[in-house]
Amino acid sequence: MPDLPPMPPIPDVLAEHVAGHLAAARGMTALLPAVEAAADLLIETFTRGGTLYTMGNGGSAADAQHLTGELIGHYKRDRRPLPTVTLTTDATVMTCIANDYAYDDVFARQVRALARPGDVVAAFTTSGNSPNVVSALEAAQSNGAVTLLFGGGDGGAATKYADHLLLAPSSETPRIQEIHTLMLHMISEKVDAWAAA
Repeated sequence: MPDLPPMPPIPDVLAEHVAGHLAAARGMTALLPAVEAAADLLIETFTRGGTLYTMGNGGSAADAQHLTGELIGHYKRDRRPLPTVTLTTDATVMTCIANDYAYDDVFARQVRALARPGDVVAAFTTSGNSPNVVSALEAAQSNGAVTLLFGGGDGGAATKYADHLLLAPSSETPRIQEIHTLMLHMISEKVDAWAAA
């Protein structure tokens, strides 16, 4: 087998990604109590028979669906499914609302129809300023649901309607999304253990 040429040096931009990720991950230590409180909130919600509704745009929609998958399916343990709905997954409803009303209403209209006192509405947003997310959190509070914001930086306009904040310690979209995945896995770990007990 011929000798392989030496690996070229890692470009600085890739090394910067790793350094940024590690810095954001280290910043998570201060957020552990908030993450645990969010997990406890979901446990209390499911204990009372409530439902979790999740949402987001683009990569944040994927994060919302990821959390729903972990809770309806399972994280690590075989256990009962937990009532969780992602508001981005019904293409007919989404396109109907966007077409007949406005894209800014795609989540708020669903929240007004579905969320009730005893439910939790969780939004994933890297900017915290997406009008459809902000209006949905406002609608959730108006309906008496508890709101949970997975954000970053200062949380943006969405913080005004968030009862619980999980703000990734970064203002860079990729780092925020990476930390949201870490947070949802940490929450899933505690909820999963509770549901399997």
